[in-house]
Amino acid sequence: MQQENLSRGLKNRHVQLIAIGGAIGTGLFLGAGKSIHLAGPSILFAYLITGTICFLIMRSLGEILLSNLNYHSFVDFVQDYFGDTAAFITGWTYWFSWVTIAMADLTAVGIYIQYWFPSVPQWIPGLIALVLLLLMNLATVKLFGELEFWFALIKVIAILLLIVVGIFMILKGFSTDAGPSSFTNLWSHGGMFPNGMTGFFLSFQMVMFAFAGIELVGLTAGETEDPEKVIPRAINNIPIRIIIFYIGALLVIMSIYPWTAVKPTESPFVQVFAAVGIVAAAGIVNFVVLTSAASACNSAIFSTSRMVYSLAKNQQAPKKFIKLTTHKVPSNALFFSTGAVLVVVALNYVMPEGVFTLITSVSTFCFIFIWGITVLAHLKYRKTRPDLAKTSKFKMPLFPFANYLILAFFGFILVVLALGEDTRIALFVTPVWFILLFVINKIRVMRIKGAEQV
Repeated sequence: MQQENLSRGLKNRHVQLIAIGGAIGTGLFLGAGKSIHLAGPSILFAYLITGTICFLIMRSLGEILLSNLNYHSFVDFVQDYFGDTAAFITGWTYWFSWVTIAMADLTAVGIYIQYWFPSVPQWIPGLIALVLLLLMNLATVKLFGELEFWFALIKVIAILLLIVVGIFMILKGFSTDAGPSSFTNLWSHGGMFPNGMTGFFLSFQMVMFAFAGIELVGLTAGETEDPEKVIPRAINNIPIRIIIFYIGALLVIMSIYPWTAVKPTESPFVQVFAAVGIVAAAGIVNFVVLTSAASACNSAIFSTSRMVYSLAKNQQAPKKFIKLTTHKVPSNALFFSTGAVLVVVALNYVMPEGVFTLITSVSTFCFIFIWGITVLAHLKYRKTRPDLAKTSKFKMPLFPFANYLILAFFGFILVVLALGEDTRIALFVTPVWFILLFVINKIRVMRIKGAEQV
């Protein structure tokens, strides 16, 4: 993105930890409850498979970014390889993807608050949090970066502590209301695939959503002083993060607490400590996942406002979104993105029970498009720029087999969305978004041509 006029208040430590924290969000903390309910212990395999696919996606993204150090977003290389219309649709879809993540995070905030205040309607905490986050984003970028740095640090440390404490509890055989903690809980309640392949397959939608935003590791690293070192290091660390934060945390949770006792609408991280009887620890974990959801929403609002600002600079959004405050913050773009996120408050009022699954399904569909066009752009880059591919020091492994494997996996996820009654609606809602973008772009191009002729 071209953001020469924006404040450069984010330091490298901010960018790196925000990127790490961005890969550990609501999809894991809250969505894991539904995934475990559907798949049981086989959820570990779902995370391993999806994590491997995401690693390959990131390798393709990394190779493209390093082929031209002027690339800082999807829009840049999509513009080069697929033209203006594809860049317009991709830019706005990426914005919409992060809006849906913000919506999911705000919904999670409401659910987490109900742990302490069960009678408070789900939409009220979400509204309050959104107003506070808007005010925070209107302040300096440096303040945003500093707060996000500490929020992300809390989140990472909390998961590591949970794993260490969890292993201690398992080895000591701590008792819960569902029986003693033991690694045997992974296979003694119906085996590793208790709900068969159907439950295993259906879990992939929420698992896929849990990885939404992982591409920020590459894109934010592209803004550092030495991208040729930072990007490969950041991307190659992804498998370690997946094993520790996703698989490690869930393996410990399902060993402490049988998967059959996990409630799909609550955070399993909180449930485990409440079940063990450590009420204070459960409250602390709930606070951690609450701050995690709020900070993830904060990052989403930040990134969407900058995306709108960049689109406006490229004549792909109204000029008014270029306006900056005295603190170099794109205020109009910020208000616009926040206004879009505000829709979730109404959704939480109308349908509090099903809104989280609906939003995550739409988000999954949109990220499939973003990641899919990245993989296709990588294929075109290899075909049309063999000179650059030959000198690349960070080649995507197993090309082109890996590219087609990723695309086939995306096809599988779309089938999964169609199979689930609560996720199927995303297949009908999301195409409307793409049709709308196509029509808006046609009108935009006609206006630009008309202005040039005058």
